[in-house]
Amino acid sequence: MVDQVSVKRVYDPPGDEDGTRMLIDRMWPRGVRRAYWPGNAWRPDLAPSTELRRTFHGDDVDFERFATQYRDELDANPAIEGVLAIEGTLTLVTAARNPQRSHAAVLAAYLVERAGR
Repeated sequence: MVDQVSVKRVYDPPGDEDGTRMLIDRMWPRGVRRAYWPGNAWRPDLAPSTELRRTFHGDDVDFERFATQYRDELDANPAIEGVLAIEGTLTLVTAARNPQRSHAAVLAAYLVERAGR
């Protein structure tokens, strides 16, 4: 089961402490070649729905409301169980400008809660 979850930008170099790196954006990030991305997986199924993402980026909802709605989506997402089964450290990777106020931070907190850590 996941021990630790961290968040990094896709443009940051990978570190030895990253463990399993997982890109969690629905769309492939600009300027990143798929062949050279050092991550272990791309999981667009863990990203917020297109509708929720658009309302958040369109400033139709604030971050707290976005986080609540995204957590509701995660509750219904069967892919979460597979992510929780990853052994060791998991690094969630995103192209968001501010990863600490993005879906990546919400997902990281959600996984930590679900893992019971």
